[in-house]
Amino acid sequence: MSIFVTYKLIKLNFEYFIAGRIAIKSERTFSKLIVRIAIAGVMLSLAVMILSIAIIKGFKTEIRDKVRGYLGDIQITRYDLNNSFEHSPFVFDEGTKKMLKNDPDIEYYYPFATKPAILSANNEIEGINFKGIDKNYRWDYIKKHLISGTIINFSDSTVAMQELLISNYTANRLKLKTGDDFIMYFVQNQLRPRKFKIVGIYDIGVEDIDKGFVLGNLNIIKRLNNWDANEIGGIEIRIKDFNGLKPIADHIYEKLPRNLRSYSIEENFPNIFTWLGLLDVNTRVILILMLIVGVINMVTALLIMILEKTNMIGMLKSFGAGNWSIMKIFLYNAAYLIGIGLLLGNILGLGLGFLQQATHIFKLNQASYFLAYAPIEFHFTDVLLLNIVTIVVCLTVLIIPSLLISKVSPLKAIRFK
Repeated sequence: MSIFVTYKLIKLNFEYFIAGRIAIKSERTFSKLIVRIAIAGVMLSLAVMILSIAIIKGFKTEIRDKVRGYLGDIQITRYDLNNSFEHSPFVFDEGTKKMLKNDPDIEYYYPFATKPAILSANNEIEGINFKGIDKNYRWDYIKKHLISGTIINFSDSTVAMQELLISNYTANRLKLKTGDDFIMYFVQNQLRPRKFKIVGIYDIGVEDIDKGFVLGNLNIIKRLNNWDANEIGGIEIRIKDFNGLKPIADHIYEKLPRNLRSYSIEENFPNIFTWLGLLDVNTRVILILMLIVGVINMVTALLIMILEKTNMIGMLKSFGAGNWSIMKIFLYNAAYLIGIGLLLGNILGLGLGFLQQATHIFKLNQASYFLAYAPIEFHFTDVLLLNIVTIVVCLTVLIIPSLLISKVSPLKAIRFK
């Protein structure tokens, strides 16, 4: 009777009040240990889930930005059967320029052309694709990845014809450094040698790009191929929202003249983007496994708490408390433990994430993962949803073991020792 008197005096929810007393006072050492293990299980599960999503999203964003930063989001080339790296020329007319300029989804665009070549230096040779660009090229991305030197000086047309940027991968293979001169042979009916000076060395970190291209002046390709002044090999486009890549690419394609085609960066590098898509499967597997770990820990803790409080359950039933009312006592207690685990899990997961963002303490093999460190990308909605889903799943599953309360006989429970 004292329980119900106390309830009326303090005007608190009966089940919540009893759950609070159980949570604060735990007499047996064994149950304390199990409860702590359950809390630790929820904490570690949530921390791993938070870090998994943050790392996977950070990884996808970094790799995607590396590829699109160098090659753009959409490329426009002449529509023909040419499957080589050297695209057929077309006239960049005013109509196409106006269409691209007035498209609200496009951030910027610039002309380019490519031509296969052979680098020769220090008794070493390397096959490469010469990517020609002009003064409209956006250098923001390359500047971030320059490890030495500077960019091409397009303000001086004569100097720009001799300057070149190469990747760190190519520089190491040919034993070159900034300021060195070397000969490049352009592949045509007859090899055409040209002398260049390295003004900058960059390191993108994606092997397909680093070993595949060098950056130089577009006018070099125009001269070698005898193109007209307004002829180019292609147009690279950067869009404002990468999430809308496919519909934007389709929309641009519909507006192009019949002799031109467009394709997205995902079509150009399907192996990289397919691989990034598979990372989502890994994330889902990790989330499911971690949820299972957290649920198993909480189910075990709840079962032990029920067995430990069998005497109390019988007493409450003898006072007239129903099964659902007693179940709520243990579910409130479980929610309290889950809450502690979530709080600690958020602190651990977010703390490690922010530490990695600030220090890059956890390194990666860039040759294998394209990145020198594990990237972190937090989103508030991801963290909030993980907390909500963990609470809902755990409490829903915990209803099953709490049904054991309905099997407890008041008479036998009171005599239970």
